[in-house]
Amino acid sequence: MKTDSLASATELGKNSPAPSPSGAAPSSALIGGLPITQCSRDDVLRRMDDVISRRDVGHYISITNTESMYHGLRDAQHGAHIRDADFSLCDGVGVIAAGLAWGHRIQRYNGPVLQLDATQYGQSRRWRHFYYGGKEGVADEMARRLKVQFPDLIVCGTYCPPFRDLSPEEDEQVVRMINDTQPDIVWVGLGLLKQERWIQQHLHRVSAPWMVGVGAAFDYHAGTVPWAPPLLRRLGLEWVFRLIIQPKLRARRYWWSLVFVLESVWRGLTGLHFARKRPT
Repeated sequence: MKTDSLASATELGKNSPAPSPSGAAPSSALIGGLPITQCSRDDVLRRMDDVISRRDVGHYISITNTESMYHGLRDAQHGAHIRDADFSLCDGVGVIAAGLAWGHRIQRYNGPVLQLDATQYGQSRRWRHFYYGGKEGVADEMARRLKVQFPDLIVCGTYCPPFRDLSPEEDEQVVRMINDTQPDIVWVGLGLLKQERWIQQHLHRVSAPWMVGVGAAFDYHAGTVPWAPPLLRRLGLEWVFRLIIQPKLRARRYWWSLVFVLESVWRGLTGLHFARKRPT
C-alpha cells in the first residue's frame, strides 16, 4: 500500500464546466427495468464536482455493460447496485443496441474514459484519487503513468488486496488506511461483480464522496493489457479486440452479454417499446 501527501495543482483554465446545482438528478433510460443514465459527460463531471465540493460522502457510479445487466436481472444485489447508483453509465455497444429496441438513443461513457476525464477535470480542483485493486504493482504503475500524462494529478494512495477474502480485522485496517488518505474518489479495479460487491459493502464505511468500479481500466492505464486502438473504440468494436487478446477470459462473459442483448431486443421489439415515448 502507498499513500502520498497532498500535492499542489494548477488551474486547468476558464473553459471547465461550472458545478451543477446541488441535488440535480439525471434522467435514465430503462431497459428491462435497469437504468442507463441519459446525460452528457460534462453533466457527470459537474455532478462529481458538486458532491466533492460539499464533501458529501457515500455516492457511487455504476459502469454498466451488457454482462453487468445480465447479472443485474438475475442477482438482486447486483441489480440494486445498478438501480441505486448516482449514475449508471453505458459501457458497450450492446447496451446501445438493446436501448434502441426499447426506444432509447444511448450515448456510451465507459470506465477507462471516465477515469481519464475525471483525472484531467480534477487537476485544478485538487481532487484526491485512491486506487484500490489490480494485480501487484498495477495500481502503482497506473498512478505513475497517469502522473506523467496529468502532472497535477493527486494520488493519495494505492492498495492491491490479496486474492482472498480479508478477515474483519484486515478489512477494518484497510478501511482506516483509505480514510486516512482523505480521498475524493476511490477507483476500484477488482473486476465485474467483485468490485460492485466491495463498493456496496464499504459504501458507508469508506469516507469518500465517490467510489467507481472501473474493472480493466487499471490494466489499460498501467499498460499491462493492451487497450483497443482508438478507431475500434470509436466504432464500438472494442469487444472484438478484447476477444482476440483474451479469448478464454472473454468467451464466457460475452456469451452472457449476447444472451442479455438477444433477450432485451426480443422483449423490446415484441412489446413495441421502440415505438413508444419512454418515461425517464
